Amino acid sequence: MAETVSTPEVAHAIGHQHGHHMSRRAELIEILEAVLLAIVAVATAWSGYQTARWDGRQARLYGASTKDRALSNKAATRSGQEELYDTSTFSFWLQAKAQGDREAAQLFERRFRPEYRPAFAAWLATDPFRNPKAPAGPILMPQYHNAQAAKAQAYDTRATTAFERGTHARETGDKYLRNTVLLATVLFLTALAQKFKLEGVRIGLFGVSAVLLVIALYFVVAYPRA
Repeated sequence: MAETVSTPEVAHAIGHQHGHHMSRRAELIEILEAVLLAIVAVATAWSGYQTARWDGRQARLYGASTKDRALSNKAATRSGQEELYDTSTFSFWLQAKAQGDREAAQLFERRFRPEYRPAFAAWLATDPFRNPKAPAGPILMPQYHNAQAAKAQAYDTRATTAFERGTHARETGDKYLRNTVLLATVLFLTALAQKFKLEGVRIGLFGVSAVLLVIALYFVVAYPRA
């Protein structure tokens, strides 16, 4: 005679199997959440590290730019002083030459700066006293060179380059900072999901967190590293 199985026993068995299935799914969700949190922790630490590195690079580059700008101003001031000296000495030489004071003219000529002499010689070669097309003075000759002016230009170029690189470093640091905020949002949503007992809500929040994490990880890989 076959044994009969009562309805309560069947319901209990089905409920036990369903509960076991639900328990395994909840465990799987918890494992996935733990893995996600671990990835978020590593990515957040990396983004924070890169933010600090780029901020440090920005500070160094801005400091170098300020230093080079100061050196450029110093060299430009010295260049202006030397140019004024060249012009003044030449004016005194020209005056002595016009007055026929050969001794005074030779004295002022000996006072010319070494950099000025090639331009002065080239200017004399144009026969300036009889040639109306000759330049007004040696300072207008192509041979005229002022090392301080060239140095000022070089420092100014370096300062501009360092400033632009510092600005780029600041922008990159800001990108990593925004990515850190995005990762913090992922962390918040994941922690919030763990507060819900309804699996549908929990899975939905986990899905949103996972999508945001993928976006944040893409930025981590795409951004330049210091």
